[in-house]
Amino acid sequence: MKKLILMMAIAAAGLGGCEKRPEPLKIDNALTAEEIAAGRLTPEVMWKMSRAGGSSLSPDGGRLLYQQTDYNMAENRGVTTIWVEEMGSKAATRLTDYASNNLSPKWSADGQQVYFLSDRGGSMQVWRMNASGGDATQVTALGKDVEGFGIAPDGKHIWWVQTVQTADRRSSDIYKDMDKSKARIYDDLMARHWDYWDEGEYRHIFVGELGGGTVAGGTDIMPDAQWDAPLAPYFDMTEIAWNNAGDKLAYTCKPLTGTEYAVSTDSDIFVYDLASGETTNICKPLTGKPAAEGEACLDLAEMVGYDKYPVWSPDDTKIAFLSQRRPGNESDKSRLFVYDCASGEMQDLTADFDYNAMNVVWDGNDKLYFIAPIEATHQICRVQPSVGEVEVITKGDHDINAFTMGGDKIAAEMCTISMATEFFDVNPADGTLTQVSAINKPVYDNIRMGEVQKRWVKTTDGKQMLTWVVLPPDFDATKKYPVLLYCQGGPQSVVSQFWSYRWNLQLMAAQGYIVVAPNRRGLPSFGQEWLDQISGDYSGQNIRDYLSAIDDVAREPWADRDRMGCVGASYGGYSVYFLAGCHEKRFKAFIAHCGIFDFDSMYGETEELFFVNNDYGGPYWDTKNATAQRSYANSPHKFVTKWDTPILIFTGEKDFRIPYTQSLEAFTADRVRGIPARLVEFENEAHQVFKPQNSLVWNREFFGWLDKYVK
Repeated sequence: MKKLILMMAIAAAGLGGCEKRPEPLKIDNALTAEEIAAGRLTPEVMWKMSRAGGSSLSPDGGRLLYQQTDYNMAENRGVTTIWVEEMGSKAATRLTDYASNNLSPKWSADGQQVYFLSDRGGSMQVWRMNASGGDATQVTALGKDVEGFGIAPDGKHIWWVQTVQTADRRSSDIYKDMDKSKARIYDDLMARHWDYWDEGEYRHIFVGELGGGTVAGGTDIMPDAQWDAPLAPYFDMTEIAWNNAGDKLAYTCKPLTGTEYAVSTDSDIFVYDLASGETTNICKPLTGKPAAEGEACLDLAEMVGYDKYPVWSPDDTKIAFLSQRRPGNESDKSRLFVYDCASGEMQDLTADFDYNAMNVVWDGNDKLYFIAPIEATHQICRVQPSVGEVEVITKGDHDINAFTMGGDKIAAEMCTISMATEFFDVNPADGTLTQVSAINKPVYDNIRMGEVQKRWVKTTDGKQMLTWVVLPPDFDATKKYPVLLYCQGGPQSVVSQFWSYRWNLQLMAAQGYIVVAPNRRGLPSFGQEWLDQISGDYSGQNIRDYLSAIDDVAREPWADRDRMGCVGASYGGYSVYFLAGCHEKRFKAFIAHCGIFDFDSMYGETEELFFVNNDYGGPYWDTKNATAQRSYANSPHKFVTKWDTPILIFTGEKDFRIPYTQSLEAFTADRVRGIPARLVEFENEAHQVFKPQNSLVWNREFFGWLDKYVK
């Protein structure tokens, strides 16, 4: 997925010439009198909310830098601005205007300046301003957009990411005399990825010197490579990190091509030395060193899955990173590893901790902080390599999705099912959380949220399953309400205390529905055994878990079991299709977004084959593979003769993960069989719907369908 969709090109002030900057995008987030009187969360109200993130504490911990995106629905676009908040007074100041997009802010080492990306000069480049927002100066002037960057702690060098043409895929490039030809030519996989065709351009890391003038060129540290760094399709810039001396760069890469690339998750951590220009893969070759007695050191033969997110220790003697042991399994446990730069030894700090690690930060040379999903929440944890026992610092029903450290302070980005991201101060001693921002207070002050209940449901195999139940605002237990079963995608994505601008549980509840959101088998935060169940068994226990959850809530006197619907996206869309063939009249309507319908055709249409190889068990032609054959035998399309319930189907034309043809197949089957169905196909969206007006259309269709057949 392209991380940034660059908006209109605009001229910048202070670069000479006579170009005039465009008028700032008009942002009006104020609720109307009618919206205030209704006091209800609607799609229109939700799109008036500001979206904050990308935070960074100043080196002294006194100021919080972050980016905020606001939207203009009439113009169908948004603008991102940079803000700074004083942690003590909580006073927030906007540092950039609405005439350009300004994002990814980073402090200089002394806290006196801010580096950021901006398109104010006509393309996305790196800029610098003082900490109060003035004296903006362009840092890079490159021929292509900069997609991410990092400033060395000593301020002498910069890395950035931009695209490089290293292969000919277009017919007009191969046949120079056929310049009007529009073919793409491939001899191997992957022809396309997520939402774009491979046309021979890849994202490479460049390094350049910071001097008195603008940086106009630098060194491609992975020349001629026909692969990306950071990894496709998300291009997460936190996969790249300077060491503290500013003379080495650690980054994540998967140096494979063709079919080998499509079936593998074997990425590694590489270290580039600026002085010598040499690159070292710290995950290969094998060291063969045995673990010392009493230590959790591992042979590098285990480094065959995803290895990502390197972070240097303050003294540069170690590199922490996340590692998955099993190849081809993108949802294997993310273990927190520490690599010793002198000895080459690896230590697994979470060997006895049955949860994933993420967002790793060093605090001194002997202590690491990280986030872990634990029982459908996200918490900050701490571990000392010398001790090896993980301490969970924070607690409560919330999602801490990122945090940053400065001085002796920790600032976290936190949300709940009832609150979009706000910033919180975290006491490192006891994990106490104190809210320091109120970005969307004008909205919360004027709308009513529904109560969120935490419910433990007994499954058919005698386990306890955490299920969130969101009640409508002004809930009256003496009345009966229609009920929605929410089916999570992923399939290995936790149903946590998340706030989403696409699938928002409070938004559904606000329209008068009780929402049932189970953490069925196959979701993280309940241990690896619970997570692993779903791989190779899509139609098994996790489907029974869905029914356990909805049946449990349906027994409540306030739940109308004669008015129930079922909705979901991606794997959740598959769940909708599968349940349509076995729900035994439970549901009055279904909604599937980009769901998997036909396993056979899906295997040939999708791009990351490691995913279907792991989750299906293998290809459909492997007739001796019992796991794979069970998967294909339970493909939803084989049960359409049992479908008898109206279904709404959403899809995106640019979705190459679960191609829109899956949705077309399901829609065709419904209509040929005479079942009420509707297809909504977005020509400029992929696996999710991001554009403002598309989102409102999606929501109007979504709730219109439910109101017609369920309410």
